This record gives sequence, C-alpha cells and structure tokens, in this order.
Amino acid sequence: MLDLTYDAPEIKTISGATGEWELVIGMEIHAQVSSRSKLFSGASTRFGAEPNSNVAFVDAAMPGMLPVVNEFCIEQAVRTGLGLKAQINLRSAFDRKNYFYPDLPQGYQISQLYHPLVGEGEVLVEMGPGIARLVRVERIHVEQDAGKSIHDMDPNMSFVDLNRTGVALMEIVSRPDIRGPEEAAAYVTKLRQILRYLGTCDGNMQNGNLRADVNVSVCRPGQYEKYQATQDFSHLGTRCEIKNMNSMRFIQAAIDYEARRQIAILEDGGSVVQETRLYDPDKGETRSMRSKEEAHDYRYFPCPDLLPLEIEQAWVDDIAATLPELPDDKKARFMRDFGLTDYDASVLTADVTNAAFFEAVAALAGDGKLSANWVINELFGRLKKEGHDINESPVSAEQLAGIIKLIKSGDISGKIAKDVFEIVYTEGGDPAQIVDSRGLKQVTDTGAIEKAVEDIIAANPAQVEKAKQNPKLAGWFVGQVMKSTGGKANPQAVNEIVAAKLGL
Repeated sequence: MLDLTYDAPEIKTISGATGEWELVIGMEIHAQVSSRSKLFSGASTRFGAEPNSNVAFVDAAMPGMLPVVNEFCIEQAVRTGLGLKAQINLRSAFDRKNYFYPDLPQGYQISQLYHPLVGEGEVLVEMGPGIARLVRVERIHVEQDAGKSIHDMDPNMSFVDLNRTGVALMEIVSRPDIRGPEEAAAYVTKLRQILRYLGTCDGNMQNGNLRADVNVSVCRPGQYEKYQATQDFSHLGTRCEIKNMNSMRFIQAAIDYEARRQIAILEDGGSVVQETRLYDPDKGETRSMRSKEEAHDYRYFPCPDLLPLEIEQAWVDDIAATLPELPDDKKARFMRDFGLTDYDASVLTADVTNAAFFEAVAALAGDGKLSANWVINELFGRLKKEGHDINESPVSAEQLAGIIKLIKSGDISGKIAKDVFEIVYTEGGDPAQIVDSRGLKQVTDTGAIEKAVEDIIAANPAQVEKAKQNPKLAGWFVGQVMKSTGGKANPQAVNEIVAAKLGL
C-alpha cells in the first residue's frame, strides 16, 4: 500500500462582509454500469445508435411488460462496492420513485431508497505527494436511467430519445466530507479512476456515462465540527444541489459560484432555499431549476414487480477474488519495484490502459526507470500534443521497448534514439532495422573518436588555449566532434577523450 499521511481536509474559506465562511460539499455520482444490455431488459446500451432504436417493450412501458433483473449489472455494482471497501448487503430491494417527465415513459423510476445493494465505503483522495483525504461513501444503489429530452432541434417542439431509458446506473452517494472545489474534482477523478480499473464504468463524461450532482452549503467556522459531534445536518446550512455536472473544471467553477451566491444571500439577511440548480458554463453561474424535493414528494414505495434481491456471500466472495489490482496498490508497486518517483508513478497509473502499456514496455526493455522516462516524456507528451490517447498510439510497446534496448546496449545515444523514435512514430518499422539500414549506429570505436577529436583540436588552436584556461569550454569541442560524426559518437567516450587530449 501507499505510504500516505491522512490529513484533515483543507478547508476552503471564503471571506464575506461579515466574516469567514466554510464550504461543505457532498456528491452523488451517477455512473453508468458497463454492460451490453439494460438493467431490466435485453435492449442494447450502445452509445450513438439511432434515436429510439435501443428500446425494449419494458423500457417503453408497454402494458403488461414486467422487469427482469440483469444479473451482470448487479455483479458490476457489487464489484464496485468491493473496490470501494464497502459493505455488500446480501438483501436489498427496489423501490418506485414516482414523478412525471416526458422521457420517463413509466411515470416512475425503479431505484433503491430504503435497502440499497451497497452500504458504507470509502475513497482515498490524494491531495499532494504523500497526503490523502478520506471521503466516506454512504451508499451505492442501483437504478435505471431516464431517457433524453431534446429541445434544440425545433423552435416549436421537443423530441424524446428513449435509448438511455432503463440503462443501469450506480448512484454513489458520499457523506458531506468534501471541503473545497479542488477536493471535489479530485474525488470525482479518483472515483472515475477506480471504476475504470474495475471495469464497471467507462467513466466517459462526454457521453454522460459519469455525471455528478453536487450538494453545496456554507457554514460559519466551527459548525462542521458540531455536525461531526452530533451528526445534526442543521449545523451545515441549507444545501443546494447542482445537477448533471460532467466536467471537472465546471464542477470547481460551479461550487465556487454557488458558495458565493449563498453567502451573499445570508449576509443580506435572507435564507437559502433548498433547491435543485443547473450550472450555465457560458455565464459561469448557477440558476434555479426546481425546488428540492424530499423523499416523500416522490411517493416512494416498494416496487411491486420485483421481489427483494437476495444474494449469497459465496457469490460475493467469488467476485472479490477476481478484483484487479487497484490504482493505489499499483502505484505503490511501481514505486517499489521500478524505483519510480511519486509523480511518475501517479502519471503512469492515472489510467489503467496507460499503466498496462508502461508495464509492457518495462517488461520488454528490462528497465523501469528508463521506460517510465520514455513513456511519459516522449510518447505521452507527443500524444497529448496531437490530441490522441494511448489507444491511438502509432508506437507499440514492443517498438518503444526496442528503442530503449538499443540505448541500453550502447548501439545508439539518447539523441539518436529521439531520431529513431520520430521515424517509428511517423513511418513505423522495427527500431533495430531502422538503425542498421540508415547507418544510425553509435560510433564506439575509440580510435575513430580520437581521430575526430585530434582534427578538431588541430583546426582550433585559439579555442584550445581558452579551454585550458577555462575547462568549461571543453564542451565546445565535444559539440564539434558530435557534429562531425553526425551525432553518432558515444558522448561519454567523446567527453573522456576531449578531456585527455586537452590535458584537463
């Protein structure tokens, strides 16, 4: 495990006209379950399909249609709970959440209010090298998604696409443990990372597969400590919920704006109204969507079409036995086994695909540190510049490892290696064959290097005298030799021979 220091959350304070205020944030993350079919039907979950083409009779609420639980979706939710070190409830139940909206054909959403599948867990959020915050997860319940209303295709009409209707969601509800915008974004980032490692959600925020509802309130210093002692939420102030956030940058901006809005109301003698709000990124502000409903407003009651869900501990144990290595464990192993810095290990483990690519390179090249340097600085840097990810890399793990092996064997220098990398990146090919066919092999023959050094010294007597007076100028001779050999001379050998010939 990582050697981390648990630190008290960094409290984000905002100065108002009447004193300091603190932020209190809780989050509800809606994560779409990675499954080929929906929660209660066999309809496809493929993104980008023609509108209303992935809809089964039960999704469209046709009379007489009954839901049937997709076991794989339940397995994925259990896997998520185990990955968050959460309690798995062997008995859970589905409830109906009743409300009307055009993209909800049933007139209700099947969810889990009273008896969720997953209980309390935790997410360890790193806020700096060696410093972590613990955000408690209150529960994870499974529910079906609604459809999508489209309002911008016609000035007089709205359209409804039911492709998302019935798609399985995991709603991951945190405690109000988050104390600032940066910590909120770091929490979502870490949770997304864990889900991707587990394979239970692809975390694609652009497609709406991971969305955050952010609950924000403000209180005076000391009130949060009272809440911790009493678990009385009244100490935290009235919260407002910002719906459907799908950008880390927007999450931070929305929290900051909403906190300042609430402070202004309170300092003006008003009261914050509990409500649901939306964030407008163009205006950089939140706006009211509807008054915040309580559970009784939705008239929750047990779903009459579904029996309570009972699972066996042996089944849970079997799922636990197949869990992959999770981000914190992988990062600790990279630092231990490959001697990587905290920063390099964090970069390489931020994404499960990136981590797998690095491990493949390191295994083939036989050098973890050098592999990390080339993966992060050369490959990732180039891919980022061109707007690509590792899945679109024109350089395979085998090719990059081949370049590194040529460096280690002394066949090419670091400078030549960059030229070889450019050729492989743009043209493809085997690095060793490229070096041979293009005459890029490093010159290690000391006799040839000595001859080149002697020629440069003989042609530049004035520079020789300067170098003898100031040894730092010997670098000029090294540069000239490298230039005359087309960069192929072994740099270490050049340095040693120049120093010897100049008597330094």
